[in-house]
Amino acid sequence: MSYFPAFLKLDHKKILIVGGGYIAYEKLDHLLDFTHDIKVVAPELSEQMKTRIEKEGLLFEKRPYCKGDIAEFAVVIVAVDDIPLQAEIFQESKEYNCLCNAVDSVDYCDFIFPSYIKKDDLTIAVSTSGASPAMAKHLRRFLQEVIPDGISDFLKEMKALRSSLPKGKERMKMLDKKAEEYVNSWRTKS
Repeated sequence: MSYFPAFLKLDHKKILIVGGGYIAYEKLDHLLDFTHDIKVVAPELSEQMKTRIEKEGLLFEKRPYCKGDIAEFAVVIVAVDDIPLQAEIFQESKEYNCLCNAVDSVDYCDFIFPSYIKKDDLTIAVSTSGASPAMAKHLRRFLQEVIPDGISDFLKEMKALRSSLPKGKERMKMLDKKAEEYVNSWRTKS
């Protein structure tokens, strides 16, 4: 079954990353685009992970995962190669209603990390539901080349219009037409 695409608001949601290697670093790097309320638990850290945790002022505990560590977290990322530990944390996450992502083990995931593009307010996510992360990555790269550098300015303008014009059908039509014309202008430049 495919994953349902959703964008989560991570404000006031604590995230725990279990692991300190390269994959944990990749997940941390992605999460930092959206929140800084992140804690890391790992017996060892890669140099890259250590530097980033210090730079961002994140919480870190140098130790293995202990049962109950996820009690106060909304999301847990299990970035370790220990499959039995992934399964254990996934099962425990159900007790705490905590969303779990066990890297490279879709059986122990409530959600997956899509390949994504983030340019200020614009976020585009690409997923193949785990069928081909490589395809998602290359499609993301293609889309990144298509999106104009001025998209952030256009979105600021649209946001200002949405907040200044009265709600209703006329506003919806005007904003839709403006967005359509902006996207169509990309085609004429190609």
